[in-house]
Amino acid sequence: MATKRGRSLGTDEAALFAAAMQGVERLDRARPRPRRKAPAAPAPTAAVAPAAPPPPETPRAAPLAAPAPTRRGGVPGLDGRTAERLRRGQLPIEATLDLHHRTQAEAHALLHRFLASATAAGKRCVLIITGKGGRPAADATRETGVLKRALPRWLEAESARVLACHPAQAKHGGGGAFYVLLRRKRG
Repeated sequence: MATKRGRSLGTDEAALFAAAMQGVERLDRARPRPRRKAPAAPAPTAAVAPAAPPPPETPRAAPLAAPAPTRRGGVPGLDGRTAERLRRGQLPIEATLDLHHRTQAEAHALLHRFLASATAAGKRCVLIITGKGGRPAADATRETGVLKRALPRWLEAESARVLACHPAQAKHGGGGAFYVLLRRKRG
């Protein structure tokens, strides 16, 4: 018996292979494979009175889809090398803003002031820490990870100052932090 690379199997190898394949039937490739069935829906339970509607909330941000720069043609005004350095966390971080334990309103106002100050000071790369969220809340009606989901929307609104953002590397906070590349201040 010969392998795909043209090497012949030794007698020991051939015997082991034959023993391992004993009782195995070859599938005909022209025959379609059976599809997996979807799991059956649970049986309906007794009618329960509907729960009270949740209190009105602020509009939710879309799932985290930070405008991540790509290597080729990702963000106008951003070259591929800088985009890759931002993604890898290799740009020097010149300022950090920690939004842990803030309400949305407080965090949004702090972010706005922070970006204005950093841009005026000529800073280029900053780190914004939102926290990962996702911990089960004691109150089941309360959401988690609100700031993490809202940050991309807020940064998009600050597009006059923000050139690009990307989730941070683990050494800088991972999923609970973002690198933000600010536009250069023009004279």
